[in-house]
Amino acid sequence: MAARTALLVVVLALSCAAAAEAAVGVNWGTLSSHRAPPQVVVDLLRENRIGKVKLFDADPGVLRALARSGIQVMVGLTNGELASVAGSPAAADAWVSQNVSQYVGRGGVDIRYIAVGNEPFLTSYQGQFQSYIIPAMTNIQQSLVKANLASYVKLVVPCNADAYEGSVPSQGAFRTELTQIMTQIASYLSSNGAPFVVNIYPFLSLYQNSDFPQDYAFFEGSTHPLVDGSNVYYNAFDGNFDTLISALSKLGYGQLPIAIGEVGWPTQGAPSANLTAARAFNQGLINRVMSNKGTPLRPGVPPADVYLFGLLDEEEKSVLPGNFERHWGIFSFDGQAKYPLNLGLGNPVLKNAKEVPYLPSRWCVANPARSLDEASNHLKLACDTADCTTLYYGGSCYGIGQKENVSFAFNSYYQRQKQDPKSCDFDGHGMITYLDPSVGECRFLVAIDDSKSSAVASCGGGCCGVFCGVSILTLWVLMYLRMMGSA
Repeated sequence: MAARTALLVVVLALSCAAAAEAAVGVNWGTLSSHRAPPQVVVDLLRENRIGKVKLFDADPGVLRALARSGIQVMVGLTNGELASVAGSPAAADAWVSQNVSQYVGRGGVDIRYIAVGNEPFLTSYQGQFQSYIIPAMTNIQQSLVKANLASYVKLVVPCNADAYEGSVPSQGAFRTELTQIMTQIASYLSSNGAPFVVNIYPFLSLYQNSDFPQDYAFFEGSTHPLVDGSNVYYNAFDGNFDTLISALSKLGYGQLPIAIGEVGWPTQGAPSANLTAARAFNQGLINRVMSNKGTPLRPGVPPADVYLFGLLDEEEKSVLPGNFERHWGIFSFDGQAKYPLNLGLGNPVLKNAKEVPYLPSRWCVANPARSLDEASNHLKLACDTADCTTLYYGGSCYGIGQKENVSFAFNSYYQRQKQDPKSCDFDGHGMITYLDPSVGECRFLVAIDDSKSSAVASCGGGCCGVFCGVSILTLWVLMYLRMMGSA
């Protein structure tokens, strides 16, 4: 018994050390036709000392790459899977077995959370997923118990900030139709030591409201602070955060830990989306979190975790909300840093991905021997399939000229087709060139060869350093103690 107690003390100390180093994590989305090999992305995470990653599903290739990395992982049960899991304990058992159990263990993945749905209470969903959440949580929890993982893997429900409202933070309350289910979710989270996960986007507040004070979206102070009794709010993030605290307090769970599931700023696709603004917001956010200042309603208590959105650009995301949707990454699609950013994890700036398996350096451009007016007819056809959002207002390629617009569209389509020579024909209006046609900040991309696996990983695909060793040791000892306790 004494040995087990001493071992537990060591584990807790190591856990605390690891957690302190990895306060900021990232969302790793994969809605892209130019996906870097998962091992390259995992090496990118490790190189930047990012110790927490949030996934939107449970992609097998991604999870295999995360094995032995020492990175703490949140996997996602997608909204599309909710009905099946909610309606069948057997389906929940199969999901946990396939997406969790088979990956944890010796040399496995450090899965800490399962996200049950993603923003399932969005008003735009009109209650479509609401009835599935509690049954799905119940069935997944029972499956975790059967797999002897319930004390280690926790369930959370990432919510959009539209789940609650209030003209000032102290008046925060959940939408009337969500009061009952939010009480149930908060009760579960409180009983199981899991945080309430919320996505907060000051950018969207600025984008959607022309009267929104621009400086209030950032962290340098505002000339338009929000006064709420004796509390004064100088940025939208703090105001939103405390509105949630008030909403939880009204349910009796005002002390529930809160994690930020998504927060960030896009780099193009809207007038307020640019590199300067994205850097200012993300660096301001990180500095505030690392300062442990907290908010007026939680002074000295930062969020439990903060997951930046996102890690990489995703050019297959829907642009229905706006062209900016494809440009949230702190890295471009190929893992190249867009701007200097100190994540507070030990590196003063972001480090780029290495050994990215690009296709050959060749591009498709408009054929100068053919009529540009005729070539323009093919631009729309190319952009219907490929990503041309950077050509529009607010994009890095906006205003480059008619010929360059056509060339950019042709090349985007050509690279999406993995440089198939036929995809650069356009009835003779396209031609392949080996000279980079990029113009200023407008980058003509070369696609990633996703048929190849990653080159030799920086640590041989294994685990690097003390950080990884501590995380794996912690995972194994906790699992051992749990098994001993159930023996």
